[in-house]
Amino acid sequence: MKRKSSLPGNPKAQIGIIGGSGLYEMDGLTGLHEVRIKTAFGPPSDALMMGELEGVSVAFLSRHGRGHRISPAEINFRANILAMKMLGVQRILSVSAVGSMKEKIHPGDLVLPDQFFDFTKRRVSTFFEEGVVVHVSFADPTCPELRRVFAEAERPSKMTIHEGGVYLCIEGPQFSARGESLVYRQWGVDVIGMTNATEAKLAREAEICYVTLALATDYDCWYEGEEAVSVENVIKILHQNVEAAKQLIRMAIPKIPFVRTCPCGTALKNAMITAANQIPKKTKDRLRPLLGRYLK
Repeated sequence: MKRKSSLPGNPKAQIGIIGGSGLYEMDGLTGLHEVRIKTAFGPPSDALMMGELEGVSVAFLSRHGRGHRISPAEINFRANILAMKMLGVQRILSVSAVGSMKEKIHPGDLVLPDQFFDFTKRRVSTFFEEGVVVHVSFADPTCPELRRVFAEAERPSKMTIHEGGVYLCIEGPQFSARGESLVYRQWGVDVIGMTNATEAKLAREAEICYVTLALATDYDCWYEGEEAVSVENVIKILHQNVEAAKQLIRMAIPKIPFVRTCPCGTALKNAMITAANQIPKKTKDRLRPLLGRYLK
């Protein structure tokens, strides 16, 4: 069934794609146009590119901005996720370069993590501050329904996909020290990156389904016999598998169910602890795109 599009009049999108290192645009978008959004938390990383992909309305955002000019700790994650929410996005596909922490995950493989370990130190990873307390469930950080679609989709030739695993999110922008990498290995994590745990937390608070498409580019620096991770090596592998990731997205998008049956879309139900009449008006106004239906 072809889904009704609201483009290009009042900009709306059903699917959001956030591209990380190496993925700065999405091939195949038709009716392409640029939308700049102001949010209560400031501007997103860049303008959002909107159009249709395989008959589905899509909004694409470059996580680090075009030209890769924003460091991981400097990304305005709240503005990025809220901009998607304001466009009506119900599902986010997050494409991200990661290091492999297990020998079976080879550079060039794709991982669909189902868990995160947030080891960041400087991030603001919630919308709910200044007079409102909200505790959402985060036991299962990525959407099982969305993850299953990508695990079962027809995959590009030579692409190996690993379903499940733990994504360790570090602050960066430095890559790991060898001692850190060896300790992380003992923790049993599968991949290491710098952005997706923060996005996943905010997406859950925004009641948006979220899935990570983690592109393994290296073995971090734990693997004996391999060169220590470097930007040069990362970019080389990225060029090889970003195109495959784009193909996978195009194959999977038509398979995404139109109606959500997962719990992501009601994550805020019964999660707000603060009584509505106790929330400051300024805070209510700022959070209306998120809490509007719960403040009536």
